[in-house]
Amino acid sequence: MKKYEVLYILAGNLDEATREGFIARFENLVTAQGGEATINKWGMRKLAYPVAYKNEGYYVLMEFTANPDLPLEIERQMRIAKDEILRFMITVKE
Repeated sequence: MKKYEVLYILAGNLDEATREGFIARFENLVTAQGGEATINKWGMRKLAYPVAYKNEGYYVLMEFTANPDLPLEIERQMRIAKDEILRFMITVKE
């Protein structure tokens, strides 16, 4: 298993329950495949530039261990939720 991290920005206009649902969704995706996930919520921050006419977003950093095919599935699901997830970046940790 490899170590990864994903930083994603949720839309700032989402309510607390929806935001927590997305965070739990991606954490459960990792744990269902036998990996471990650590969530670090950075909270609401101002974006450096407007994204989809939004100026604020909720930043979440998730560090996880998983098989090499799981990041592709996470990316696929984040692209499907393009209205709620403004940006994301998955990187491999050494």
